[in-house]
Amino acid sequence: MAVESHTSLVAVGISGRSASAVLRERLFASEPDQAALLAIVRESGIAECMAVATCERMELWAAAGEPDPVTVFLDLLARETGVETAELREQVYCHRGDAAARHIFAVAASLDSQVVGEPQVLGQIKECHRQAAAAGLIGPTIEPVLQAAYGAAKRVRGETPLAQQPVSIAASATLVARDVHGDLGRRTGLLIGLGEMGEFLAAELKDAGIGDLVVVHTSVARSEAAARRLDCHFRPWEELGDALAGADIVVSAVGTGRYAVTAQLAETALKRRRREAIFFIDAALPGDIDPAVAQLDAAFVFDLTDLERVARQGKATREAATAAAWRILDDEIAAFQRRRAERGAGPSVTALRRRFEAMRAEVLADSRLSPDEATRLLLNRLLHDPSEILRKAAADANTDTDLDAALRRLFKLDQSGEEDR
Repeated sequence: MAVESHTSLVAVGISGRSASAVLRERLFASEPDQAALLAIVRESGIAECMAVATCERMELWAAAGEPDPVTVFLDLLARETGVETAELREQVYCHRGDAAARHIFAVAASLDSQVVGEPQVLGQIKECHRQAAAAGLIGPTIEPVLQAAYGAAKRVRGETPLAQQPVSIAASATLVARDVHGDLGRRTGLLIGLGEMGEFLAAELKDAGIGDLVVVHTSVARSEAAARRLDCHFRPWEELGDALAGADIVVSAVGTGRYAVTAQLAETALKRRRREAIFFIDAALPGDIDPAVAQLDAAFVFDLTDLERVARQGKATREAATAAAWRILDDEIAAFQRRRAERGAGPSVTALRRRFEAMRAEVLADSRLSPDEATRLLLNRLLHDPSEILRKAAADANTDTDLDAALRRLFKLDQSGEEDR
């Protein structure tokens, strides 16, 4: 677990890509309970923190301090999975300071998703933000970063074709489904697993008019929750074979690294269907569908790359859009850091202005002084302390010699020394 230098912001987490297959099954098998996570965070004593829990990632975005958010997160994972902390540490990623801000920007803009441009993640982040705020856990460290990240995500969606990639994939899936089956209103869809892209494709097929949709997942609770979201039916994992035999279109998004649909399972389903075609969409990374399924009669297997090809959005287009999105994010991160630095200088500027105003009022209070005398006296008082400090710095060889340069930069003095003359 790579950890950068200690600064004010921490992003620590684990995702479907960083976790082992065993840990993925333990951690992402059930529907994430945002309220329970926030309760654990509050009990730990972290003053400012947001829990990000989706079907493919679990993270804490927190203000650094005591207790350490990384320790809290590892303890939370150990409690949830029963896995030793030492083993978890190898699968957890952690970013601090500017690297944490960059990670948050990337997640919000869907540049850290398994399918870049995936459209659901920003809404999920905003919902996690809302719940953390309601729990009183959002403060001055996290809130500005989130607002800046939302603005960056909006620019990415508006100024690059990245957000159109998943939409194009869904349109391609619908097009191929109609080529295979004709009228979708008489067809049944099956969603296996609940990866973000899989659920998105299932929702798009449902919007395209598919007659019925069934969800199958290893967790009954997650199946029920997904069925409510998609307004459809669900079946237990033990009935996958029956569900497969009854499906015309199958979207698989488990992503455990093992085949959810084996050649034998697909062959049995096709025999029961008397070789009526099944259109398989492998929406998982790594893939869910055994490549041998594509060799079976009446089985049409497409993965996300195939659907991109149908949409005529090849690798070059995707990479160009991703590069453009990262340029936007880098610009927005730099702007955010400038604003943060400017806000940090605010108290000093205010104190300086207050002191100068007090000196001005003191000089003006002496009614015996002429305007010329008053301005000379004010000028001498304003310059007295800076002049003394500069003289002492010049006499002390160990003192930072940049004071003179800083003074010239602050007051835009001519480096040629014209003012001295």
